[in-house]
Amino acid sequence: MPSLVHMQDTIDKLMASRDVLVLELGCGDRKRHSDAIGIDVLDCDGVDIVGDIYTVLQHFPDQSISAVYAYHCFEHLLNLNDIMVQLSRVMKTKAALQVVVPHFSNPYYYSDATHRQPFGLYTFSYFAHETLFTRKCPHYQRNLNFVLKKARLVFKSPRPFYGRWAIKRVVQAIFNLNHYLMEFYEENLCWVIPCYEIDFELERL
Repeated sequence: MPSLVHMQDTIDKLMASRDVLVLELGCGDRKRHSDAIGIDVLDCDGVDIVGDIYTVLQHFPDQSISAVYAYHCFEHLLNLNDIMVQLSRVMKTKAALQVVVPHFSNPYYYSDATHRQPFGLYTFSYFAHETLFTRKCPHYQRNLNFVLKKARLVFKSPRPFYGRWAIKRVVQAIFNLNHYLMEFYEENLCWVIPCYEIDFELERL
């Protein structure tokens, strides 16, 4: 793990080389946004800053980040509240936050010993303003600096189960028709037809 001084020096150089700052958290060796600064605790190809995500975020200035992406990263984090506080500090007003995580009914979620945080439709409703769903949740933060703009259920099967994949694509189209069907699915059917992941889109207020 690099020293904090080296980490700050790396961040300063990356910031100086970019007009727009975009972060991809937990990018591993498959960074999906070539213009993003990749952050991961593992030193993989495509990782620009190696370190604990929370620690790395502490080294970015307030209101400096224009967008943040995280694909199958947040389920590995111990404290979602602390991460959301840091993101609200470093992200600019109107900055987009996209988070893709396994749904809690995904059977493969439990196979990974590094998974710490399950996610369902309402998880970010506890940390953001939200008018999408009928069920209302209490808030876990005093100052809500995000609004939940969109949530989408994603159904998949791994290779080589292509027949199951095709069926689940139909299921996905049905339950994403409206938010009522999404809520109905999670309450009543998620253990019958497990969902693979959820794609959340939030915006910094």
